Amino acid sequence: EQTVADLQALYGVTATMLLCDAHPGYATSRWAARSSLPVARIFHHQAHAAAACTNTAGRGDWLVFTWDGVGYGEDGTLWGGEALRGRPGAWQRFASLRPFHLPGCERAGREPWRSAAALCWETGHSWAGLPQDAGLARHAWERRLNTPQTTAAGRLFDAAAALTGLCSVASFEGQGPMLLEAGCGQAEVDPVRLPLLPAATGLWVSDWEPLLPLLLDESLPVMLRAACFHASLAHALLAQALQARAQHGIERIGLCGGVFQNRVLTESACRLLTAAGFDVALPEHVPVNDAGISYGQVIEFGSRPQN
Repeated sequence: EQTVADLQALYGVTATMLLCDAHPGYATSRWAARSSLPVARIFHHQAHAAAACTNTAGRGDWLVFTWDGVGYGEDGTLWGGEALRGRPGAWQRFASLRPFHLPGCERAGREPWRSAAALCWETGHSWAGLPQDAGLARHAWERRLNTPQTTAAGRLFDAAAALTGLCSVASFEGQGPMLLEAGCGQAEVDPVRLPLLPAATGLWVSDWEPLLPLLLDESLPVMLRAACFHASLAHALLAQALQARAQHGIERIGLCGGVFQNRVLTESACRLLTAAGFDVALPEHVPVNDAGISYGQVIEFGSRPQN
């Protein structure tokens, strides 16, 4: 609140309305609701998608991959592995990653073993790396207590970091994925094909389950498993883009969200997309992670037809 007051005083402006995230539990959303100003709520991944479209010249829709930790989705679940089709002010969810239930909700960001356990419990795989006190988490997961559904790519990276033995408990959110990225080294690998299937809603969904045998195989070097995980997700992203081209003639691809701070994944995805003939946009002047959300909120709001 002090920063809001200071910045308005510094620049000689007075706010006449507020934009905030659609998540009702965020401190900023609650603060906005308590204010006396008009409030517009912007969904997290719509803001990410809008921030990616810094060059909106030309015709045709975008397909923007908004991969991050978790963000409040339009259906009330936690998104984070989405591909949104359209343009700022008019987005439609086109594709996603297979959802799973996250035990412990926000605790999973600091305890990657929870994401790993969720993937194994969802698919019936055994994992010897579970902590001794995981029984309570399993009990809650089975009864869907504090285990929201998520599609978050960031939590998949957490799971992979734990399953490869690189990071089960983190001192900060993102530590597991950072170690997984560093673990790739210079390994050359063939990707695991992740099925891309249509859901009953028409949404296209990439299934991460074929990655689990690889990640759980302790006979393989960590470097190989980490590199294969990155390559497989990059190819899954390409498959979704090709599906969007086949259905809707999409030629412009945007990448935005904290997961695309990962250089291995982002360079691989850009290389594959460019080779397939797509025009790829990655934010350069605006942070690709949540530091660029406020900018994306402004672009998204200002692009809506009623504005």
